[in-house]
Amino acid sequence: MTNSKLRFGFPLAIALATASAAAVAQQPDQAPHVNIEAGSVQQTVVSGDAQIRAKVQELLDRHPELGAPKSITVQTRRGVVYLYGEVSSGLERETAESLAEQTPGVARIVDSIFVSH
Repeated sequence: MTNSKLRFGFPLAIALATASAAAVAQQPDQAPHVNIEAGSVQQTVVSGDAQIRAKVQELLDRHPELGAPKSITVQTRRGVVYLYGEVSSGLERETAESLAEQTPGVARIVDSIFVSH
């Protein structure tokens, strides 16, 4: 890869990933959920995406080979999980994607993890 591709391509990829993450974070996906307790109906809001994001982040944080906890950022929108961050090898990237795929409720993975060599 030429030096100019590295110099312009990587910052562009980071800028696009950051903009995409910001757009996802600004549009929370919340679905109403009815909770029935002791004969009364109580309306609450539960976000399936928030639960998926928390579960994926928890799974990633349990694997120290993926780097420090929260070194991979997770965003979720309508069941689509967006992974951002940096790892040291392709195997670590594949592990992160595999862990996310195993999480219930995940429809698809968008992997924007950068592998540093």
